[in-house]
Amino acid sequence: MITIEQLYEIFLSHPVITTDSRDCPEGSIFFALKGETFDGNQYAMAALEKGCAYAVVDDATAVNGCCNNAGHRLLLTDDVLTTLQKLANYHRRQLGTRIIGVTGTNGKTTTKELISTVLAEKYNVLYTQGNFNNHIGVPKTLLRLTKQHDIAVIEMGANHPGEIKTLVNIVEPDYGIITNVGKAHILGFGSFEGVIKTKGELYDFLREKPNAKVFINNDNSYLKGISAGLDLIKYGTQHDDSLSVWGEVTKCDPFLNFKFQVSSLKSPSYGEGLGVGFYVNTHLIGSYNIDNMLAAACIGQYFGITTEQISHALSNYIPSNNRSQLDVTADNRLIIDAYNANPTSMMAALKNFRDMQVEPKMAILGDMRELGTISLEEHQRVVDFLQENNLHDIWLVGEEFGKTDCNYRKFHDVDEVKQAIASCKPTGKYILIKGSNGIKLFQLPELL
Repeated sequence: MITIEQLYEIFLSHPVITTDSRDCPEGSIFFALKGETFDGNQYAMAALEKGCAYAVVDDATAVNGCCNNAGHRLLLTDDVLTTLQKLANYHRRQLGTRIIGVTGTNGKTTTKELISTVLAEKYNVLYTQGNFNNHIGVPKTLLRLTKQHDIAVIEMGANHPGEIKTLVNIVEPDYGIITNVGKAHILGFGSFEGVIKTKGELYDFLREKPNAKVFINNDNSYLKGISAGLDLIKYGTQHDDSLSVWGEVTKCDPFLNFKFQVSSLKSPSYGEGLGVGFYVNTHLIGSYNIDNMLAAACIGQYFGITTEQISHALSNYIPSNNRSQLDVTADNRLIIDAYNANPTSMMAALKNFRDMQVEPKMAILGDMRELGTISLEEHQRVVDFLQENNLHDIWLVGEEFGKTDCNYRKFHDVDEVKQAIASCKPTGKYILIKGSNGIKLFQLPELL
């Protein structure tokens, strides 16, 4: 059995990690992970043949049955996934890079990208690519750290109790932010209280770490309720002398425009009270993104990014991940938020859509998944909101919306929606596209 210390010495000479035998860069290390329908051990030899220098396996038969000239390149361990995670943590400790951990029910990916964009004005930043925020993606991200990086921004996601605790023990962040807590993955967490407890595992870790800092939305009562004993750096939209950064929405038509100010309490160079206000015109749809913007501004000012640099970074950030983005096609204007959906994010998107001063409006909404026993109630609540606010041109997609009591047009799946578009494409509309990733509404923009 190879030890973590021995494996780390190999990693230093071969710092590229792969877990996909179809993607084997020359000189990389293949980790033979297992899944419900596959066993990476079976592909270890193929990975070596395709260019990997070594393969980490946990099936002794893979080593024993290997030809002699490649046997030394198969590294046997008790459990490949655990070894990957331990190697990542060991690497993180050797480098000692400052790390900001990001989690939350909604907005964590957007907030992670905004934070990274702001910090990149001054620092060499490593950050989570896409939403690789789970028990595999997080260690792979950490293993991309080099001595050249000044700061890392690591996103951590969870859909079951205890998952954030597992991830923070790998990452060992020095700073943390929980964007918010909401009703998501109730099927896995069991209750809303379970969501709060699991997200709060980031706070639990930082509470015990010397000199740790937490960036907190002071408007969020749930987060304030679990923040005792933490060194807090606050931001928000409600004036408070304790805030490091304050901001407010100035316009949203459809892009978010906002104003922010930095407190002199944290930045003495600004004199008494709040500093000069900076107005930012963003490329994000939705007034709810003010929280994500202020989070990035708050973290930026803490790390010495000037307000001018913060404003420049936030105004130039352009989303490209199916989150809060506007696409203008030949036929329509699409408000795309099709990566994920839960009751909190769905209602935020719909309230913003209701308030947008644009016409005519249409919405294509997909099921919110993993809500367990509250699923029908929450889907009906969405439908009731649509009816109460006179939003008429609505297409509902999925089995859960199919159970609701309403007269809106319903579709079993995205394929039925595609057929409807092919026969009679909507034109000249502002169309909100929002749903859980599994409903696959992200396939629709190219058709509209």
